[in-house]
Amino acid sequence: METPLTPLEFARRTRKLYPEREAVVDGDLRLSYEQFFDRCDAWSTALQALGVKQGDRVAYIAPNTHAQLESFYAVPQIGAVQVPLNYRLTADDFAYLIQHSGARVVCADVEYLESIDSIRSKIPDGSTFVALGGSKSGWLDYEALIAAAPKKFDRPTILETDLLTINYTSGTTSKPKGVMITHRNAYINVVGTLLHHPMTLTDRYLWTLPMFHANGWTFVWTVTAIGATHICLRKVQPSAVFEKISEESVSMLCAAPTVLIGIAHAPAELRRKARRGVRVLTAGAPPAATTIERIEGQLGWVITQAYGLTETSPFITICEARPEHEKLLCAERSVIKACQGVELLTSGELRVVDEEGHDIPQNGEAIGEIIVRGNVVMKGYYNDAKATAEAMRDGWFHTGDAAVVHSDGYVEIRDRLKDVIISGGENISSVEVEGVLLRHPAVQEVAIVGMPDERGAPRICGLRSRRDRDGNRAAQLRS
Repeated sequence: METPLTPLEFARRTRKLYPEREAVVDGDLRLSYEQFFDRCDAWSTALQALGVKQGDRVAYIAPNTHAQLESFYAVPQIGAVQVPLNYRLTADDFAYLIQHSGARVVCADVEYLESIDSIRSKIPDGSTFVALGGSKSGWLDYEALIAAAPKKFDRPTILETDLLTINYTSGTTSKPKGVMITHRNAYINVVGTLLHHPMTLTDRYLWTLPMFHANGWTFVWTVTAIGATHICLRKVQPSAVFEKISEESVSMLCAAPTVLIGIAHAPAELRRKARRGVRVLTAGAPPAATTIERIEGQLGWVITQAYGLTETSPFITICEARPEHEKLLCAERSVIKACQGVELLTSGELRVVDEEGHDIPQNGEAIGEIIVRGNVVMKGYYNDAKATAEAMRDGWFHTGDAAVVHSDGYVEIRDRLKDVIISGGENISSVEVEGVLLRHPAVQEVAIVGMPDERGAPRICGLRSRRDRDGNRAAQLRS
C-alpha cells in the first residue's frame, strides 16, 4: 500500500503523539500543538467559506509570526497552494506577484496593509483581503474569522505530485519566477534534513530565517515533524537574537551568512553572555571561513553549511562532518566548513560539469557548473514554460552556480557562472577574494565585482562594510 508523501503527514503524527507539547511561542502567545492545529483547522474552514477551492492560490505577506506559520498547514490541507511572498519587496512587486500567481486570497500582516491598499487597483477583481493583525476598512479580520469558524473542513484527496507552494525567486535581470514545489518535494527535503542535521522533540528552534524564503528551508514543517518548538521572531537584529536565545533556551536556528556576520560582530557584552552549544544551519550564500571561525571559537556554537536553491526545495548538499575533521585546528576546520559539501541521502544526484557536459576533475581547481536531478527538484516555473525548459535540460536542472570539486568529493562554490570575473585570461572567484578580505579586522562585510577598465580587462572592486568608532556602519568602494 502506498500513501502520498506530504508534509501534512508530519502534522498528523505530531498531533497524535504530542498534543500537549509547546508548539509555538510568538511574543506573549504560547500554543500547544493541539491548540496550534485547532487554529489551522479553523482557518481551513474559513478559507473554504471564502470560496477557496483545491488548486486555488493564497498569498501571504508577513514576517515570522504564528499566523504565517499556520498558513503552511491550513492552506495545503484543503488542497490550495500557499504563496509566501518576500515582505521586503515594493508595493509594485506585490502587485505583479499577486497577479502572476492568481491569488484568490491575500493575507497581510498589519505592517503591509497600507502597501497593499496602494496597489489594489492593479489586483484583479474578486480577490479577498485578510488582515493578519490590526483592523482596517476593506480587510477581513483573521483572528475574528478563526474564532467564528468551526474546526471541521472538507478534506480533499491530495496527491504527492500536487502543488504545495509557489515560491518566487528574486528578479535581478528579469521578472521573478514562481518555483512550483510539490508535496513530495517538501517531504523529501524534510526527511533529508533530519537525517543529516538531526533534531529532537526537546529542541527549541528560533525563527531568524524568513519563513517566506524557500518555505523557511522547509523548517516550517521540519520543526513540527519532530515535535520541537517554534520560537517566532518578527525582526532579526543581533540583540533580539541573543535575547530570545537566552529567554527561550533556544538550541537551534537557521541563518544566511549576512545574519551570521551580524551575530559575529555583535557587541562584546552580548557575545560574552551568549548561550553556548547552539546549532546553526547556514545556506543561501557561501559563508566566509573567518565568520564560521569567529562564531564557533567565541560563542561555542556549531555551524553546519548546506547548499541548495529555491528550485531544489532547497537542500542538495550538506557539509558532512567527518571524524578526521575533529583533529584539525579551529581555523582549518572552518575552511572545510565553508565548503558546500556532499549530496544528501535523499536529494538525488549532483554533478559539476564543464561546458561540454563532462564531469570536471576533482582537483579543487577546475571550475564547472553544478547540475542536479532528483526528488527535490521543482515541478517547474509557474506559467513559464520557456524558463522551465531553459533551466531543466537533458534531464538535469542547471543551477548556474560555478564550483570546484575537491579530492574528497566535497563541492565548493566559487561564484555564480555569470558573476565569474575574467581578467587577464584568468578566472577570478569573487567568493574567494571576499573570503580573504574578510580576514582583515577592519572589514565586516564585502562584495566583490568586476568593473570596466580603460585597458579593456575588468578591474576587481570591492564594496566593504565596516563600523566607525561610534558603531555606525559605513561602506567604501575600493579597487
